[in-house]
Amino acid sequence: MRAFRLLTAVLLLACAAQALAQQSLRDRMTPQEFSAAGLDKLAPEELAALDAWLQRRVGEETAVAAEQAREEGRQEVVRKNRGFFHFDSEEPIEGTLLGEFTGFRKGERYTLDNGQVWEQTDPTSLPGVRRTDPKVTIRPGVFGAWWLQIDGYNTQAKVRRIE
Repeated sequence: MRAFRLLTAVLLLACAAQALAQQSLRDRMTPQEFSAAGLDKLAPEELAALDAWLQRRVGEETAVAAEQAREEGRQEVVRKNRGFFHFDSEEPIEGTLLGEFTGFRKGERYTLDNGQVWEQTDPTSLPGVRRTDPKVTIRPGVFGAWWLQIDGYNTQAKVRRIE
């Protein structure tokens, strides 16, 4: 939702900037500002060239800002939904498992410090382990599978993101 609001604000700003850019400098400034800037000394064709340059610059800057907002919105969607969807990224999700870890068990839920909740879907076990707030890595696998590994152990459990 934050990404949508950010994109909406940038697009509204872009529209306002475009509307402003289409006015000439003379229309946007008071006569005193126009004169104080020395623009009253320009020939009409010089003033037209300056107006055209300004319109081009505002258009370019607006396009750059809109593209940045789109990319930031896309990144936020990816960040929030990674694990539910793959997003063609092989980058692992790294974090800290909150609380006490006492081994892998099918059906166990693991909550990470980033708010994600994962559930173990296979019968992998890791008996005799007791760690508090261990570092974890969750790697994407084939066919949408995800594998959770506790730092310091080679055993991986198949998990799926539930929150």
